[in-house]
Amino acid sequence: MGRQRPSITAGTAATLALLTPAVATADDPVPQQHNVIYRARVDGVARGALITYRINDAQVNSADPTMLPGRTFETTGVLTNPAEAGMRISIQWPYSANLHCEILVDDQLLVQASQFIGPRLTPAKDDPDYGAIVCGAPLSNALGAPAPATPAGVPAPVDPAAVPAPVDPAAVPPTDAPPGEAPPLDSLPLDVPPLDVPPQTEAPLDPGMLVS
Repeated sequence: MGRQRPSITAGTAATLALLTPAVATADDPVPQQHNVIYRARVDGVARGALITYRINDAQVNSADPTMLPGRTFETTGVLTNPAEAGMRISIQWPYSANLHCEILVDDQLLVQASQFIGPRLTPAKDDPDYGAIVCGAPLSNALGAPAPATPAGVPAPVDPAAVPAPVDPAAVPPTDAPPGEAPPLDSLPLDVPPLDVPPQTEAPLDPGMLVS
């Protein structure tokens, strides 16, 4: 008795057809496009939800809707290769909730996932997807993928190029001189010429004002 060959059901054949990229031929130079539907749901009270999804073959888009319990966020995209469909859902600390995502290609369910997410104050450096759920293909190499958000209460890193250089006190003349008087000449920088102060002359005496 020989071995039975595995049978392929209609559902398996449809899934394989979705995951196989369309091959362009001379008669059909335009690749086949697939309609993708992304759905996201947050089961619980959470704020700061960020939903990122691939909108076409080379770009992703993001949205930050107000996710109330029972509300479903839905959006669409168009892809040549359905295997590249992917989305990411994250929430902000200190909230925690059960996140659910679905991806449909040509009205057929491709992937779905549910996971309880409880982000912490300081994100894990070795896990950029900590505090988030990912469905389908990763989005880290896609154009327009947002950088990991800084949790609330954590100061953003300071750019050293934006910090002003310290001022040399010797290069700044003192400002504590009385009004109407110039600062001492020895306090001025060497490359600043001395102030040109005109000499003061006495007015001639009026003979009529002399007392005999």
